[in-house]
Amino acid sequence: MTRVMATGVFDILHAGHLHYLNEAKKLGDELVVVVATDSTVRSKKHEPVTPESMRVELIRALKPVDMAYLGKEGDVFDIVREIKPDIIAIGYDQEFRERDLEGELKKHGIAAKVVRLSKYEDDLNGTRKIIQKIVDWYSFKKKIDEAEGER
Repeated sequence: MTRVMATGVFDILHAGHLHYLNEAKKLGDELVVVVATDSTVRSKKHEPVTPESMRVELIRALKPVDMAYLGKEGDVFDIVREIKPDIIAIGYDQEFRERDLEGELKKHGIAAKVVRLSKYEDDLNGTRKIIQKIVDWYSFKKKIDEAEGER
């Protein structure tokens, strides 16, 4: 049995996330997903839109996912040692270099192969793109409302 591990924030679920998880699942028999904690999201990206408990619940409910866990604070390799993946699937935009990550894993006694997955080509393939589209829509609507109010 080949166990694949995928990680991410999964703040606002979108088609890019589904592509990532479906592609990760194809690499093995079992897909285990680690969802970043709120504090990790704050320190590395932004204020989370949805709380960590909700993000884990949503990921756990997705068809390709066999198990989902909340990440841990501190040593990032602790959760990897617990899960014992054969393969770690990383997204096209995750800031890891495959060889460097494999080297770090080996230093920590973890023999997992690292595979970078392809980008999903869609105009809304990222959380920040979705948020920006919402902001743009509200800005546009406000301008229309103001113009109509001037009549």
